[in-house]
Amino acid sequence: MVVKTLPERSIVSAIQEELNTVRPLLDNYFRRVETKHSAFAYLNGLISLVERKNSWQLAEQEGFETPYVFQHLLGRALWDVNGLSEEVVHYSAEHLGQAGGVLSIDETGFLKKGNKSVGVKRQYSGTAGRIENCQIGVFLSYATEKGRALIDRELYIPEE
Repeated sequence: MVVKTLPERSIVSAIQEELNTVRPLLDNYFRRVETKHSAFAYLNGLISLVERKNSWQLAEQEGFETPYVFQHLLGRALWDVNGLSEEVVHYSAEHLGQAGGVLSIDETGFLKKGNKSVGVKRQYSGTAGRIENCQIGVFLSYATEKGRALIDRELYIPEE
């Protein structure tokens, strides 16, 4: 039997506290105050104890009646994604940087049933352990004894 463990409330509280600390650093990357508020609500939802992290469950967790605010944030809102990503790298280096730090590159397959998502193709997925209809994401993380951070990501797009 596989037992799924969720983070303890104390860990979630510590992450929320850190998020509140860095909030002023992130404010400049959002053009509209509504986008900034929905981004922080989305992050709070992601670090919550909600088991399924889709837009409906996250919206419900954060007190929204529908997921539209998150769908707008992720699909149509204007914000400086690259600038925010650079800020995460600088913050990670400043707060986690130390001798012996490790950069790790990992690819993860996201199994898909249809072909409507970008990059979906029948291809090998380490997640499934075989050729499946999926997307492949490539992630770069940085880890030290002080902690770890996701510092970059890219969706693999098949040539065809």
